Amino acid sequence: MHKGLFISFEGIDGAGKSTHIQALADRFKESGRDVTLTREPGGTALAEKLRQIVLNDAMDPLSETLLVFAARRDHLTSVILPALAKGHVVLCDRFTDATFAYQGGGRGFDLATLKQLESWVQTIGGAFIEPELTLWFMLEPRLAAERLAQARVPDRFESQPIKFFESVHGAYHERAVAAPSRFAQIDASKTLEAVWEQVLDAVKTKGWFGR
Repeated sequence: MHKGLFISFEGIDGAGKSTHIQALADRFKESGRDVTLTREPGGTALAEKLRQIVLNDAMDPLSETLLVFAARRDHLTSVILPALAKGHVVLCDRFTDATFAYQGGGRGFDLATLKQLESWVQTIGGAFIEPELTLWFMLEPRLAAERLAQARVPDRFESQPIKFFESVHGAYHERAVAAPSRFAQIDASKTLEAVWEQVLDAVKTKGWFGR
């Protein structure tokens, strides 16, 4: 049986993650792998309910953060870990890096508290669970906002001012610097084809499928 693989997709809204996560899922399936495609907040019935609250209801940063981590714990125990145990490739649209970026960077929530919650929620059976590869879709916030405005009506996060997303971008950068072996930085300003080539190269560098 194949070893399970855990890959997360990160970046501010409008960076183009969704297009490429589906393309990578298809590529893994073509190579003979089982794929679990999921997202955060969400991925389970409970976590999807919490997602709707987080995205649409006003609350203070601590309440918001606790709901996100509660959704993550249910997602890990109910979906991600069982899929990895079956040898699946788990592709997750956002994971804990997004919490550090949005709640930490954007909301200015205490990073030490985030790190403690990360440790509590993601330590299961004595093992700390995190992605083996994180694809960070880097895009200048103003360009991302322009793309998003053409795509859909923004939710509570997407409607934040540019300054908020600049802080989110900065927090993502800090996470990438702190974990260079896990992060692959994708220049999302390039053409669709060029971005896809970067995604493929990042996965191939890990040796998970050949050219």
